[in-house]
Amino acid sequence: MERRAALGQMSWPELSERTCTVLVPLGATEQHGPHLPLDTDARIAQEVAGRAVHALAMFGTGASGEPDGSRLVVTAPGLNYGASGEHEGFPGTISLGHDALRMLLIEFGRSACRWADRLVFVNGHGGNGPTLVEAVRRLRYEGRDVAWFPCAFPNADAHAGLTETSVLLHFSPESVAMTAAESGNTSPVSTLLPTMRAGGVAAVSDNGVLGDPTGASSTHGEQLTDALVSELVAAVRAWAVGESGRLG
Repeated sequence: MERRAALGQMSWPELSERTCTVLVPLGATEQHGPHLPLDTDARIAQEVAGRAVHALAMFGTGASGEPDGSRLVVTAPGLNYGASGEHEGFPGTISLGHDALRMLLIEFGRSACRWADRLVFVNGHGGNGPTLVEAVRRLRYEGRDVAWFPCAFPNADAHAGLTETSVLLHFSPESVAMTAAESGNTSPVSTLLPTMRAGGVAAVSDNGVLGDPTGASSTHGEQLTDALVSELVAAVRAWAVGESGRLG
């Protein structure tokens, strides 16, 4: 039976002569309002990827759910910087930009796929999306079995609001300062985009929040997290990669 495995804690013989699927958490270091940590997106990606690996270990990796002792599924150390230029109006944000991120992902995939037969970037920051699609398409064009999966929650607000705050209250409550949580700009993102393109999030929200986190709860966060992990587990088992490189 497979076991939960963190790549950074393994030795190379443990990977030798095994087929291996690597889940790579991809996040960002960017402002998340006055109440959430800068690594919120990275934490979500890491948690979802880690729980998915554990579920695959417990219940098997194949479509049938049966254990497959020849296949190892591991989480790689997270990539905690992304394309976050829209948040650079706030201290603490560190953005690589799209060009650097694209090359990072491509070179990461090229190297990892020398020994791993499958690779999936588990993306926690929506701003990485367009670059991720470009990088994964390039890797697949080169013959590597690489995909990406979004940590996207249904009916989510845009940034540092009810959704992300609830999720962190579930698995990282010690890092959430609910006494500092306050509503930000709650207008639909579609109406904010023209201003955001010119001036970033700071141009539309003084506190960096797009949504209202004040009603967040750990129970809601648990429901959201469990559903997303189940979605990722099913996607890894089925391994159906779309034209954009998205898994599932």
